[in-house]
Order: sequence, then structure tokens, then C-alpha cells
Amino acid sequence: MARKKKEIKEQGKQIDTSHVVGLVGSTTEQAISETLEINYMPYAMSVIVSRAIPEIDGFKPSHRKLLYTMYKMGLLKGSRTKSANIVGQTMKLNPHGDAAIYETMVRLAKGNETLLHPFVDSKGNFGKVYSRDMAYAAHRYTEAKLDPICAELFRDIDSDTVDMVDNYDGTLKEPVLLPTTYPNILVNPNLGIAVGMASNICSFNLKEVCDTAIALIENPEHDILQTLPGPDFSTGAQLLFDENTTREIYSTGRGSFKLRAKWRYLKDGNRIEIYEIPYSTTIEAIMDKVAELIKVGKIREIQDMRDETDLHGLKLTVDLKRGTEPEKVMQKLFRLTSLQDSFACNFNILIAGMPRVMGIGEILEEWTAWRTDCVMRRIYFQVQKKQDRLHLLKGLERILLDIDKAIRIIRETELESEVVPNLMIGFGIDEIQANYVAEIKLRNINKEYILKQTKAISELEKEIAELNATLKSHKKLQGVIISELKAVSEQYGKERKTEIIYSSAEIEPEEEEDDTPDYPVTLFVSKEGYLKKITAQSLRMSGEQKFKEGDSLAFSVETTNKAEILVFTDKFQCYKSRLSDFDDSKASLLGDYLPQKLSFDPEEKVLQVILPGDYKGFVLFFFVNGKAAKVPLSAYETKTNRKKLTGAYCDKSPLKSVIALKTDEQVAVYTTDGRATVFSTAQLLPKTTRSTQGVNVMSLKKKAELSHAVRAEESGITNLSRYRTRTLPNAGALLKPEDAPEKQISFEI
Repeated sequence: MARKKKEIKEQGKQIDTSHVVGLVGSTTEQAISETLEINYMPYAMSVIVSRAIPEIDGFKPSHRKLLYTMYKMGLLKGSRTKSANIVGQTMKLNPHGDAAIYETMVRLAKGNETLLHPFVDSKGNFGKVYSRDMAYAAHRYTEAKLDPICAELFRDIDSDTVDMVDNYDGTLKEPVLLPTTYPNILVNPNLGIAVGMASNICSFNLKEVCDTAIALIENPEHDILQTLPGPDFSTGAQLLFDENTTREIYSTGRGSFKLRAKWRYLKDGNRIEIYEIPYSTTIEAIMDKVAELIKVGKIREIQDMRDETDLHGLKLTVDLKRGTEPEKVMQKLFRLTSLQDSFACNFNILIAGMPRVMGIGEILEEWTAWRTDCVMRRIYFQVQKKQDRLHLLKGLERILLDIDKAIRIIRETELESEVVPNLMIGFGIDEIQANYVAEIKLRNINKEYILKQTKAISELEKEIAELNATLKSHKKLQGVIISELKAVSEQYGKERKTEIIYSSAEIEPEEEEDDTPDYPVTLFVSKEGYLKKITAQSLRMSGEQKFKEGDSLAFSVETTNKAEILVFTDKFQCYKSRLSDFDDSKASLLGDYLPQKLSFDPEEKVLQVILPGDYKGFVLFFFVNGKAAKVPLSAYETKTNRKKLTGAYCDKSPLKSVIALKTDEQVAVYTTDGRATVFSTAQLLPKTTRSTQGVNVMSLKKKAELSHAVRAEESGITNLSRYRTRTLPNAGALLKPEDAPEKQISFEI
């Protein structure tokens, strides 16, 4: 191995030992691109084509193998058998193990309630689609057979309607597709995750799908929304209809439907009963979320919530506290839990082995084309069978001319092997016809029997002519498909389970109410970024404020628990939070460390903290280079609950001070070389962008920098007129000893 590597290296080739494979003293080098192409791509394609993505008949291979096995076991009309028996038989077609096969059966079973039209008539515990924790019984305990609707999946499967291929070991034949007589691809839901792609097809009402398919066959310009108003789910619930969204999904095959639980209020007991939930959630997920919301105090109206699901169906009971309005509670639950959820659609289907995302119209068009091919193959098969029968009867008809001659030929022929050739010569018929005549029982060689058999010739000829006429007429083929769709719709159609809500008043949830308690607090912020929120009662009882060693108070202000704060950092970012997100503190505690509480980036530090109030007014930024920027506070009022705002201010020069003002005021600006200037903020024009560089307010001397800025009334300058200016930029005036600031200011509000 080492010698081989050395030889390759000497030839100027770089070897990656991660791709070296040793085979008894030999090595092989393979580029990563080749590894992906040779090893990974076949795996990815196998997952896409042979496992995860459904085909036009509405099934994945695992579904098809299971159902076909049950069909061959005679379970379409026979009695139920143990699921373990079915699983074992299916392994002849699907070698992926009994657990995977049984899970497939569970999803197709009536007891699991996953499908609108289950394919497996089950007996025993098969779990529930709306329960995460309700485990299904082992396959040795449950029983199953095919549901009657499966007759539509296998109709004419023995009439060469679909291709048959060898199973994995070549001992059995299995169908490539099932010749479904209705668009099963849209009637039952299908979810699959492949490599690099996925498929998620919602279910639609069988009758509506059949009506839509018929309407599109008769008129390709048909408006699908007229006959297919929306999906229909096995768990019922309500569909919040949005025409634009629905049309987009029908057109592109992508988008999401909004679903909402059904509920009722019972005055007797002051409780709410939820009896249908969205297909995309489970009762455990809902209960866990409600428990979490109660724990954090976001829901206070609920006294208790329990699962009362029984043999009669799903039921979640919510006990309300006295005086609670049930409508408002449900609106809050819809907003905060998966009682109102979305079903994301991705109509990705394999067409001729290639995955394609299609809209409803395109799917039905592809299904119609495929079903037309199935019908044509069936008719070809029927024509061939009838022609073969006609051919035999034509030979039998020739015998009618002279029955005695036929008997004489058979009787006088010495060798058995010469009977057929002699009949062929005697009556001018071919070998197939002669064999048929020779096999007729002696008791049937009479004129009555032969006349009876040959009478069917004219009927067969008429039937063959009609079948050939159907094959040649696209309209007649469509008529066959339409008649089959109508028959399926009439026999198996059910009422819609999912109610469609068209009223915008019912769809739009009420505006979220702010349940945050509001009360007076005093805010303390230290220079190193520690924040304390202390109530009035606690403040009266407290002693001296505690700070970390080397730290001190930057500012304190009286405000309320609902107030918001903006925290500006040295990384040109701003963090937004509410004081209600901080726990009430005490003077004896250090408080919350803002970089940790607000999840700052590594090494990010607090520069300034301001209270924006109602976001009226503006904020002033003062930079080291002597510039100042005036930005409206509304620029930091986000419509969403964003906690972090990047690009909060200009990054061209380090920030020194931030001042929030409701109206224009006088401000004092200081430099590091002992100068100061006072001017009105009205002299600065507001900029609409947060990243503005601002304008020069001070003409700095060499090596001097802007040190900080404060409101003029807080500056401590005794004679403001000495430093006041009406022109900007300004060099400022030298500070007199009595006007010099006592300490550096780090925080402003």
C-alpha cells in the first residue's frame, strides 16, 4: 500500500487517502465527482423512483406491492386473515422487512383514519392518524382484508391493462401500476421525502374529483374551482377558503391550505369540546402547546384540558374559568396553537419515471391520458380474445357442412397424431381450428350443438366491430372513461368531511390582545450593561443599589412594564425588547446582563440604551469623526416581532452617543481636546435611512475626536451662550473649568 502511494506521488499525482480502497495489496483512487455519480446517484434515483414519490395511479411501490399481494390472496371477496399472514406474503414482493410493510398497511387501514377511502378493511387496533402516542397493535393480533373500493384498483388487471414485471428474485410477476378507474392520486393523501425533493399531496372528495375529471374531459377550459372547491381530509375540520391561494395551488401544485378545528361550547359545565382537528396536527401536540402556554402565562382563561377521545371519536375538552368568553379563548388558541394549521402542498408525481410538480388540471390530464391507454389495452385484449373465439367457431361452422365426414375422418385415421392433419385437409381449416374440433366430446358432435355454438358467430362479429370502432374513436374512448367515473362516483362517493368556510369574517382572526400586565417600574441601567426593573413597592423597601465591582449607574428612569427598549451595540446593531421580558428585580441584585439576555454576538458590547416610547420623534447619533445623524424613531418600529436589527446606524465611524428626543432641543457636544459647542437639533435635517453618515457638527483639530454629547440642560454648563452656535460645523469654544463635565457619560435616554 505504502509503495503504491509512493509511486503515485512520484508521478506527480496527489492522492486523497479518504478515497483509497485496499483490495489485497491493491489500491484504487476515485475522484469525489465519480463517487457521487457512480455510488450516490443510483441511490438517490432509487429513493425517488422506487420509494418516496407516488406515480399517476396514486401509489408508491410499497402500497402497490401490499395491495396486489392481498388481491392475489383472494382478500377482495374473502374473509379477513391475520395481518401477520399478509405481511409475510408481501415480503415475496417487498423485501424491506415486516415492520415497514405493516406500517404501510396501518396507514391504508380503515381503523387508522388516514385515508378518506381506506383500502384495507381492518379489525383490531390500528392507531389513529390524529394521535401521536396511540400505538397500533402488533400484526399477530389484527386482521384485515381489502375494502370493496379496491375492486376499482384491480378492475381488468388480468386483461393486459398494465405492464407486469418480475419481482426482486424473478419468481413472481407484479404490476408496474394499478389500473385505477378513478383519479386515486387526488383522492387520498400522500407524503414522501426523497433525496433532494419531496411530495405532499392532499386528499380531495372522490365525487368532486370524478366530476372534475369528467368536466375536463368534456371541456378542457372548465374552471376547476367550480367542481373542486377545495381539499377534503379524513379528520374533517374546517378549510379557510382563499380563492387566490386555491387557484395558485391548482395551477402550480405548490402552496398551503389553512385548516381550523371544529368546536362547540357547552354551557352546562362551562366547557369547550373540540371534536375535529386539522389533518396536519395531533391531539398530543395541541395539548403540549396549551400546557406550555398556560405555564408561561400566555393563556389564563383555561382551568383544565383533557383528552376524552373514545370509541365515538376524537374529543378534547377544555374547562374554562368563570366569566371567560369561549369565542375569545378559541381565537387565542387558533392563533397560538396548531388548532389552526396549514397543510403545505407539493404535488410532485412520477410521470414515466420522471418527477414533475403539476397543478390539478395537469394531473387530471395526465391521468386521463394514462387511463385512456389502459382502456385501449383492455379493448385490444378483449378484441384478441373474441377474435380467437371467432376463429374457432368459424372452423366449427365448417364441420356443420358434413358432420358424418368429420366422424369418418377421425374413425378411419389409424394414428392419433394424424387426426388433426386429416381434419385440416378434409375441411380446409388450420391447425388451431382442427385441434378445437378434435377435442369436442363425442356426445357434442351433433347438429344441435354445432348450430348452437355457431349462432354466436354473428354476435361476436358485431362485438368485435363495436370494439374496433371504439378503438378508432377518441370520443368513444372518452365516453368509456366517463361512464366508469360516473359509476365509481355513484357507488363510492361520500359527503364532504371538511367544511369550507367562505366568510371572511369567520376566517380572519381577531387582533391579538396584549395580556402583558402593566404597572409602574423604575429602570436602572449600569455602564457595563446590567439592567434592573424594580417595582415601586420593592423600590420603597430597598436600600442602596448594588453594582458589579468597577461598574456604576448609567441612568435610571420611571416607566411601565410594557415599555420597549432599544439597545445599540458597537457592532452597528440594535436589539429590541420589552421590559415585560425581564423579571422584576431588587436593588440588592445585579440584574440581567443585556448581552446574555438578548443573545448578543460574540464580543459585542452595549453602547447606548434608549426608551423609544411611541416611536414619535427622532434619535441623534454622534460619531467620533465629528458627524451627527438625525434619524426618525419610526425607522426602528418593526411590524414583526424582530428582536435584532442589523445596520442600525452608519458603520463608517465609531459611535459615541445616542440621544432620543420627542422635539428639537439644544444639545452640547464635547471633544477630546477640551472644546464644546451647543446648537439646536433643528439645524439638522432628518434622514430617512438608518445608515446615513450624517453631517459635520464639529470641525475637529488635529488628533482631536468627538468624545460625547448630551442635552444642553443636562450638560452642567453655566453659560450656554458662550458655546452656542448657529452655523455648523463649528470648532467650538474651549471649556472653562466651571463648565467641564465631572465624568464621562456612557448612556443617554
